[in-house]
Amino acid sequence: MRPLRGRHLAKVSFAVACIAASHTAHAQSVEEFYRGKSLPLIIGFSVGSAYDLYARHLARFMGKHIPGNPTIVPQNMPGAGSQRAAQYIYSVAPKDGTVFGTMSRSMPIEPLLGDAKFDGRQFTWIGNIANNNSLCAMWHTVGVKTWQDVISKSYVLGGQGPGSDLDLFGTLLKNVFGAKLKMVTGYQGGNDVNLAMERREIDGRCGWSWDSIRSTRPDWLRDKKVDLMVVFALEKSPEIPAEVPLALDKVPNEEMRQVLRVHLAGQAFGRPFAAPPGIPADRKAALRAAFDATMKDPEFVADAVKAGLEVSPITGAEIDRLLAGIYALPPDLIDKAKQVMKN
Repeated sequence: MRPLRGRHLAKVSFAVACIAASHTAHAQSVEEFYRGKSLPLIIGFSVGSAYDLYARHLARFMGKHIPGNPTIVPQNMPGAGSQRAAQYIYSVAPKDGTVFGTMSRSMPIEPLLGDAKFDGRQFTWIGNIANNNSLCAMWHTVGVKTWQDVISKSYVLGGQGPGSDLDLFGTLLKNVFGAKLKMVTGYQGGNDVNLAMERREIDGRCGWSWDSIRSTRPDWLRDKKVDLMVVFALEKSPEIPAEVPLALDKVPNEEMRQVLRVHLAGQAFGRPFAAPPGIPADRKAALRAAFDATMKDPEFVADAVKAGLEVSPITGAEIDRLLAGIYALPPDLIDKAKQVMKN
């Protein structure tokens, strides 16, 4: 019987040790937890895209505002218009506050309108750096220069995959406005789409943020290499040339206007950052506070302006509120919004 007692004692001792370790870990402060750590920042797009530029800029500054001053390490994970990265953050990444990332502004509501397998409300939203306007642009030699050209001429647009702004707004042009366009999708990031446009593999792209055009291709604006065709946003930025129309102003009827507003709702999320669902509350608070402090960091703002990046942030809590409202929209309106995305 003694061996049995010995094994029983060993089990009890092990259980006590586990409880003690768990208590110690639970008692660990946020500063102690983050000190000396490297935090992966998952970027759902390729290197050189505007999302990539924003994420890398944030990574340079946010660590100093997190207790313990961890190092933030950008890691690109392109694929399916950032759905691959979003799914990784949602389902696979550690839920301990050591991983966060960025995805398409449309991705949080993609589960309502597409086939994404997550609930956008369940992410731990940290904040959004900028509220952007998305545009459609055509290479200058294509000959599509007016709104009438957009809906009457044939052309090819580049895309990234379901849930990306490029595919979303290209499909809306086709199905809501009757544009005679073809989508060539599967590019890894916006930079790849731009290169394809320059090589004349495609004619243009949609879902291109105004700040992204200015920061990644300022020479294209200066040298008139692209023609700006239409703005997809709830409101048009005064910085965009007056002759570029707002898509909402071109909608044929009120029902379609409401449907389009559903698709435009995600534009408010701009350049969003999120951690996995269910991270510890104190680390969630620390990451949100660090993000908010970074947005007010004079050096961060000055360097962003120098790089042509917009800083017009909203908080993680505000993203939560906006998403709750979108997910509560009437089911029949959501169904209509889904129907216009079908080819």
